[in-house]
Amino acid sequence: MDVQALGLLVDIIEAGNLSRAAAALGMSRANVSQRINRFERQLGVQLLRRTTRELVPTEIGLKLYEHGLAMRHEVMAADEVVNDLGKGLQGTVRLGVPIGYGQLRMSAWLTEFMRTHPDIALHAIFNNDLEDLVKGSIDFAVRVMAEPPAQLVARRLGTVRYVACAAPAFLERHGRPQDLEALRALPLIASSQTSERLRTTWVQGTSRRVARIRPRLISANFHFLLDAISQGLGVGLMPDYMVETAVARGGLQLLALEPDALDFLSTQKFLLHVPDRYQTPAVRALIDFIIAREEAGVPDARAPA
Repeated sequence: MDVQALGLLVDIIEAGNLSRAAAALGMSRANVSQRINRFERQLGVQLLRRTTRELVPTEIGLKLYEHGLAMRHEVMAADEVVNDLGKGLQGTVRLGVPIGYGQLRMSAWLTEFMRTHPDIALHAIFNNDLEDLVKGSIDFAVRVMAEPPAQLVARRLGTVRYVACAAPAFLERHGRPQDLEALRALPLIASSQTSERLRTTWVQGTSRRVARIRPRLISANFHFLLDAISQGLGVGLMPDYMVETAVARGGLQLLALEPDALDFLSTQKFLLHVPDRYQTPAVRALIDFIIAREEAGVPDARAPA
């Protein structure tokens, strides 16, 4: 197979059309078109569907793109290994971190890592999707989710537990509910995913069944939700890491619900990477660092002081 042509396919798909690919490569559009057409003839398959506005990879074109991207990543990693020989940890690490957990917990870790390894550059992308990882534009990602995708290698980092909390003024007006049945009578504040679990999950016990709790305020932005809870708009059902600082400062108070009452909301933290992709020493060092910080543990926000 023509490895250079495979690299050209990667460039074209990432650029989105022939003109942008040609401009990025310093080539003419006609030359790029001729080379990719010749590659298709050599393989005997169509790699790209051409429209008036864009190029869309065929199924085989997409598979070859993924292989080409992985090969490019391996070459870049090999270059870093050669350049770093005898120099200690160097290079660039590209990682994805979840928005809420990344900002509140991991930001301090990444800063500490950079102080420890001044010759490593970090490119941190704060989002909650996996597209960058699958495309190969980042080295690994930390994600909060119920189950990791089957096509990725996943290292479980721990459980994200949920707590019920409210502003002191709100609790003075409404009292302190001690079970889920009592929570149903109050305005609740929760994320979109939590709201979905509340709508579809029935919490069963020995003598009662609670169903379809509907929050008053729903958002994917945890910082917005945290502000609303602090303003006394309702009881928040939040990940423990989101509220631990506010609880410690007295701005929010935890509700002493029944043991394990909110366990059905719990989710998991995973460190994810693409299988069989070479990891530079710098990448492995950051992965080990994050795992060590997770294993060191953090204060549990479930129990009121």
